[in-house]
Amino acid sequence: MADQLLSTVSHHSSLPDTYVRPESQRPRLHEVVRDANIPTIDLGSPDVSRIIAQVGDACRSFGFFQVVNHGVPVELMLAMMAVASEFFRLPPEEKAKHYSDDPTKKMRLSTSFNIRKETVRNWRDYLRLHCYPLEEFVPGWPSNPASFKEVVSGYCGEVRQLGLRLLGLISLSLGLEEDYMVKVLGEQEQHMAVNYYPKCPEPELTYGLQAHTDPNALTILLQDPKVAGLQVLKNGKWIAVNPQPDAYVINIGDQLQALSNGRYRSVCHRAVVNSDTDRMSVASFLCPCNSAVISTPEKLVVDGSPAIYRSYTYEEYYNKFWSRNLDDEHCLELFKSQR
Repeated sequence: MADQLLSTVSHHSSLPDTYVRPESQRPRLHEVVRDANIPTIDLGSPDVSRIIAQVGDACRSFGFFQVVNHGVPVELMLAMMAVASEFFRLPPEEKAKHYSDDPTKKMRLSTSFNIRKETVRNWRDYLRLHCYPLEEFVPGWPSNPASFKEVVSGYCGEVRQLGLRLLGLISLSLGLEEDYMVKVLGEQEQHMAVNYYPKCPEPELTYGLQAHTDPNALTILLQDPKVAGLQVLKNGKWIAVNPQPDAYVINIGDQLQALSNGRYRSVCHRAVVNSDTDRMSVASFLCPCNSAVISTPEKLVVDGSPAIYRSYTYEEYYNKFWSRNLDDEHCLELFKSQR
């Protein structure tokens, strides 16, 4: 099955039919807005009240933002991208050791998104890792490249601290206690997707990853510093999120949309590919613990704005998400309150 990986082939001269989208579902790259003013927040600013206000504005209007001066060492960000690139350059037989199309596995190398459910594939390989607690999962991670475990575990620890800080800012921006989200989400799991998008012979016919929202709470994305590919949907138009030096892209996931009672939007986003160069990205996901009960805070249920979503556990949501195709309707729609 590992022969299905795109990264086992050094050059793709044509796009296989299994990747070609119907004409109505193609990315229409010529219509993408490439000069939008993406919110960028300086987390190093001494004006904390301004940071909180900026976070709230970005979550309401975009559902995502970029952060700079975030505290993660730049050399660690560079090392993470370097070891990720090195992993995908390993010989096919080495990568085959980690291949699986079982979405329940806590460490797997796979392709597309969920090939057990899809009718059309995405032009992507990815390494999926569970990252918290580190001592539980690191022993099962790849030992080739030799520096993989050390670099990735150090990176995961730094990103987790950033994520917890951001959840505090998001709580404050909603008028909640700073630790509200962290408490509600419980002992949060942390997952990582190391994405590899090869050069594509016909990028206008397919996606690296089709439009979707993230099922978790918060996503912290390290973009390829030289190659754009992430696009987000705003007011019916796709906007290119161009890489900024030493920045992270932060996006609100489904659980924060539910916990904010719909005030903050889980942003619809996609990855597109190009015919000139490969692209990498590293997405880190903070996820509620399975037993966490996702329920609208009483403070956000006021006259005229009842709870939009029913209470549910994250385990219930996550199982529903992975039982479906990304093309299906927004999973959160299935958890709306019955009025």
